[in-house]
Amino acid sequence: MGQIIRFGLVGGVNTATFFVLYLALHPWMPYFAAYSLAFVLAMIGSFFMNTYFTYRTRPTWKKFLLFPLTNITNYVIQSAGLYALVSWAGMNTKIAPLVAAVVAIPFTFVLSRKILIPGTSGAAGEPEQTHSASTV
Repeated sequence: MGQIIRFGLVGGVNTATFFVLYLALHPWMPYFAAYSLAFVLAMIGSFFMNTYFTYRTRPTWKKFLLFPLTNITNYVIQSAGLYALVSWAGMNTKIAPLVAAVVAIPFTFVLSRKILIPGTSGAAGEPEQTHSASTV
């Protein structure tokens, strides 16, 4: 349960970081380009916050390189949602990314846990089972 709470806290910080970056970039580029760049930058921050705080494990190059794979699902779900909300529902491009992000939260938790704590089935109560000597 602690991991889920910490994941929620990190998610809140990460979402705020993403949204501030998105709003800063939005005036300078098309909304989808601003969304994509803000997503990548926030994902890097998310990796370190989730590694150290949520799952309390060491970052490694392997985890860092695999972590974007967990976010591909998140990105696809959010991108499809963003496109649908803006193009089909006519939602404001400044609000739509937040709405789309809510749907992806459960997927992100399960996938990031599997990457950051290898050997787990994704259940929040399982202990960390492996450590790598290589760190970021």
